[in-house]
Amino acid sequence: MAERGIDTLRTDILILGAGGAGLFAALHAKRANPELDVTIAVKGLLGKCGCTRMVQGGYNVALAPGDSVERHFMDTIEGGKWINRQDLAWILCETAPRRIRELENEIGCFFDRNPDGTIHQKAFAGQTFDRTVHKGDLTGIEIINRLSEQVLARDVRRLEDHRALALIPAADGTRLSGVLLLDMREGTFRFVQAKAVLLATGGGPTMYRYHTPSGDKSCDGLAMALRAGLPLRDMEMVQFHPTGLLAGEETRMSGTVIEEGLRGAGGHLLDGAGQRFMLDYDPKGERATRDLVSRAIMDVIRKGRATPEGGVWIAMGHLGPENVRRQFKGMVERCADCGFDLAGGRVPVIPTAHYMMGGVVFEADCTTELPGLFAAGEDTGGVHGANRLGGNGVANSTVFGGIAGESMAAWVPRHGALAPPDRAVVQAAIDAALSPLARPPGDLPGLRRRLLDVMWEDVGILRDAAGLTRGIAALDALAAEVEACGVPDGDRRYNLTWQDRLNLENLVLVSRAIAAAAMARTDSRGAHWREDFPATGDLAASRYTVVRQTGEALAITTEPVRFEILAPGQTLLREAAA
Repeated sequence: MAERGIDTLRTDILILGAGGAGLFAALHAKRANPELDVTIAVKGLLGKCGCTRMVQGGYNVALAPGDSVERHFMDTIEGGKWINRQDLAWILCETAPRRIRELENEIGCFFDRNPDGTIHQKAFAGQTFDRTVHKGDLTGIEIINRLSEQVLARDVRRLEDHRALALIPAADGTRLSGVLLLDMREGTFRFVQAKAVLLATGGGPTMYRYHTPSGDKSCDGLAMALRAGLPLRDMEMVQFHPTGLLAGEETRMSGTVIEEGLRGAGGHLLDGAGQRFMLDYDPKGERATRDLVSRAIMDVIRKGRATPEGGVWIAMGHLGPENVRRQFKGMVERCADCGFDLAGGRVPVIPTAHYMMGGVVFEADCTTELPGLFAAGEDTGGVHGANRLGGNGVANSTVFGGIAGESMAAWVPRHGALAPPDRAVVQAAIDAALSPLARPPGDLPGLRRRLLDVMWEDVGILRDAAGLTRGIAALDALAAEVEACGVPDGDRRYNLTWQDRLNLENLVLVSRAIAAAAMARTDSRGAHWREDFPATGDLAASRYTVVRQTGEALAITTEPVRFEILAPGQTLLREAAA
């Protein structure tokens, strides 16, 4: 492709993303076969971007006496409202103890300890045991720093500031050939031909008014998978973290997480009158699952009981300010930076879009239906069902990232080949990426604000048919307007306006998938709450949604949940059965 001015790079394994899934995949692939040529392409800088680095709370793992893999599994399935793919959920819970030992003993992570030297585990909502391993309230930084050090010490090629644009099939259509990338530093295109590709870009529901991920997260992997015709499941299941900082519209700090461990430790949520309200909604109070707490907060706001800032308050002072400062140093400092006293006062919070339970349909070995394409982490669906337990996210990324690395290392010698690409698809993807530069500039910030408003108001925490109908129509109109919206074609190096335009296109496409799946699910499960269909329905007849793109249209089907391990009403816990 040199004749078109496109650089071509060839590698055995291409990993898209440098969060917990991508970095673990690189390490495990190199450990399985040190001779493999492994390349990581990341939208930012390795070790400095992505969602894993932003993890505050911790990592769920059954380690302590009295806990068990079975108990962790039951919490995960019940939290997921029985639409999880159970074999994947079991792998998560069973592998997590090995992975946490690997993080400590091989990767070099230092987690908080008990006085007797054992790993400290704290309480997280929705769980029947205190099993969340952590490094204070900055666990993700510890994990990513140590993983990055290990990757940098190995012969792994890095393509930083490279955004993935399209999955490119082979010319004969039988498998994946590689990925078209945009080098943002140079404003030029690069095709990476690979024997195996891992989709690990992370989700990042930044299409909502309040959201936790960084602004560069725009569901790029999910958008590429849709355009490639791959099935996505459970896309209606968008998790809102109940406590996002509400610091005003003038700061991006609004929406950032006030971590769940605060509620696990005994923090109280208060309405505008200073009254605690969660016990009116669930006997677990503030330790109920994230979906329940988020809905309760929105109900309080809608009933006119909000704080002056428009949300509710979280209060920790009754636990002792010094104790709070010691346990939650990072959170106390974050709130202080925005003018709030978390240790002794009240901090305004509001639910904030945090995590996508839905994603690419994948198998236990991280393969997908497209030969040569593997997937892991938040780009995948099925592990968490309708609701992810706090602390299961980074476990998911590291568990399946490691499995993906091993699977790719085994797959490449047996099946891998550098397949010639479909050049027509390459050219079409380049033309699509360049098209905004050939059009008159439009109101990109205005389109972005409209997307945030539509998703928050009509496809948010509380849903019904009327709102979803409005939302779908508005998103269809937005898609057309984004398509027509150009950006100035000046220097293409670090052209952030161009990148924002590409981000918005992906966000609108994935938003349409979320809205379509939400309309199709006419019951309420976990993170998906239909006010017009509040009943959960028959758990034994549970179904999950599947979204595919055909042309420009999105097709929705539903499939029956297979209860591979146990059916609703059954348990793996002997004491519960007794």
